Amino acid sequence: MRNVLWVLLASMLLAGCATVVNNAASAFGENLSSAILNQDDPAIVKAGMPSYILLLDSFLQDDRDNAAILDAAANLYASYGAVFADEPQRAQRLTRRARDYANEAACLVVSDACQWRDLTFDEFEASLLAVESDDAEMLYTWGLASLAYIRAHSSDYGALAQIPQATAAMQRYITLAGDDANAAAHSYLGILKTFRGELGGQMDEGKAEFERAIYLSRDRDLSAKVEYLKGYARARYDRELNDQLCDEILTASPYADGYTLTNVLAQEEATTLCAEADDYF
Repeated sequence: MRNVLWVLLASMLLAGCATVVNNAASAFGENLSSAILNQDDPAIVKAGMPSYILLLDSFLQDDRDNAAILDAAANLYASYGAVFADEPQRAQRLTRRARDYANEAACLVVSDACQWRDLTFDEFEASLLAVESDDAEMLYTWGLASLAYIRAHSSDYGALAQIPQATAAMQRYITLAGDDANAAAHSYLGILKTFRGELGGQMDEGKAEFERAIYLSRDRDLSAKVEYLKGYARARYDRELNDQLCDEILTASPYADGYTLTNVLAQEEATTLCAEADDYF
């Protein structure tokens, strides 16, 4: 199933890509980002995004120590692998590269990050205190890439063991970013906290994160509602909440500035999920 929240971040990163290449091109990047977010044909975005991925890969051939390019590449690989990869093995391959790029970017910015993969959770959590507000977006990328990797490798208990670290990273990002935090971070936290509820997910906390994401988007982000439906309503076998969310998602207009693309994708996924409700419950 599509993980449509990632498209939001990928499209916003395109504006940053232009700045990495040339500051004079930033206006173009911002306009391109807006055009993607407001595109109602996902196939166009799916066809176009690989060009930007290859562009960033080409930059990294000669500039591997550029944290900004590594960060942008990690975001795009995570987004494309999570949303548009048609085969599980391809999604795993793309999200693995996203995680690797995110680790490299973090290592360039925060010295302790070079050992993040090898630290115990307590050590990792303590090291997050060294991340300052100027590096909040790097931490956001690291958490995003980790979540994309975990979802694509959900049958691997080694990947599932990384959930606490990804959760802590996203929580630290929200603390550092404050009022400027991306609302989608709360959806990502909701996903992480309800992931594989049978393994001890923090269901009530995840519910609160989904509801926070919906509130902060002023009810415009239908992808947050799809994740709420999948991560909480179904996991808790809450038919009433499931049907409520189905009605809200499927009857809403997908056209909302900055959310149109993800809303179209969300409604496509919800159409299937809601049609299966009688068999599921």
